[in-house]
Amino acid sequence: MNVSEILEFLSALLILLGAIISVISAIGLIRFPDVYTRSHAATKSAALAVLLTLVGAFFYLWITQSLVSVRLLLGILFVFITAPVSGHLICRAAYRSNVKMADTATEDELEGILRQNE
Repeated sequence: MNVSEILEFLSALLILLGAIISVISAIGLIRFPDVYTRSHAATKSAALAVLLTLVGAFFYLWITQSLVSVRLLLGILFVFITAPVSGHLICRAAYRSNVKMADTATEDELEGILRQNE
């Protein structure tokens, strides 16, 4: 095996790892009990899955065709910036709309903070 074949294998491994994490994220969306934990599964692990897939595709194109895709780099940057922000805003909107937490939740750290600001 030469270096390019090893790098192609590593990029395929990144894409496969991204697909596996995406499936785990989908399972988390189904199994978690409330909007807060589902948002965590949707933003953290799905963002990681998309990032790994895009990085694997970027490396594959770079190795096989000597192509540096600016679109893939912008996609990576876009997902990296927007996924945590959107998850935070969804959880904050759900909290302010008085969406009930799961019964297994033991502590509400935001309640005291929001009461102080009102």
